[in-house]
Amino acid sequence: MHIGIIGLGRMGLNIAEHLLEQNHVVVAYNRSQEAVKRAAQAGAIPAYTIGELCLKLSAPRVIFIMVPAGQAVDDVLGQLKPELARGDIIIDGGNSNYLDSVRRGKALAKAGIHFLDCGTSGGLSGARHGACLTIGGEEAAYRKLIPLWKAIACEGGYLYCGKSGAGHYVKMVHNGIEYSLLQAYGEGFELLHKAPYRLDLASISDVWTHGSVIRSWLLELGAEKLKEDAKLAKVAGKIGGGETGGWTLQEARRRHVKMPALTAALSARRASATHDSVSGRLIAYIRNGFGAHEMQMKKGRKTGKKE
Repeated sequence: MHIGIIGLGRMGLNIAEHLLEQNHVVVAYNRSQEAVKRAAQAGAIPAYTIGELCLKLSAPRVIFIMVPAGQAVDDVLGQLKPELARGDIIIDGGNSNYLDSVRRGKALAKAGIHFLDCGTSGGLSGARHGACLTIGGEEAAYRKLIPLWKAIACEGGYLYCGKSGAGHYVKMVHNGIEYSLLQAYGEGFELLHKAPYRLDLASISDVWTHGSVIRSWLLELGAEKLKEDAKLAKVAGKIGGGETGGWTLQEARRRHVKMPALTAALSARRASATHDSVSGRLIAYIRNGFGAHEMQMKKGRKTGKKE
């Protein structure tokens, strides 16, 4: 099928390349012309304005947006809306607040434009090789795009969650769980680091990935990083992010759900700005592993992307 992609950062470009590998036609736009050129080298049809992208797509258009949450999404939609027609479908694949997605869906519906909110999980590897998608919005529009969901997602990795906002709501809670899991791993390995034994953290993390109750992809990423830096001495314990976890906690309070694990994880993230810890170092490493999130190396060199 034909699809437009707006936003060619790490996630957007990887999704574009994944679709191109499966012989889908991708029209690609980004504010940076260099990013558009990279997509064109991978086989995408380049577009250097949003208007050009819309002209190069046949009706009904399908456009996947992968830009930072907040004003950036509204800016893109503001530029898109005059170029679109009734029956076109817009997908927001970023980490938008679900309430924003509800608002955007209502506004676009008045013009006959379908809006789907799509929580995209799996990090850079998922974007490139098969992601996990949770989708909200009009079910009929979702069903029209089942070939697209199958192309982007890993096997069994897409789900229609409900009306507008549901996809991003589920992704928000997913991220809250992720924060708590990362904090639990960080705390556990800090205790192992300070144990009255000479423990090999790399070997422990590796053996735990083989059959243990707490095995997971996050632990596998931690094991990989510990092989490179067994004493967690090369990276600072400053942990970025926190926005989607904060939204999860706000929603939990509105719904009278207690989330002490997430509360502690968010508190630890705030404290990490001024307090270095083994726990924070491992979490920073794992976040860099799945999303190339920025981390501060001990000698002052930063690596990865900003939030």
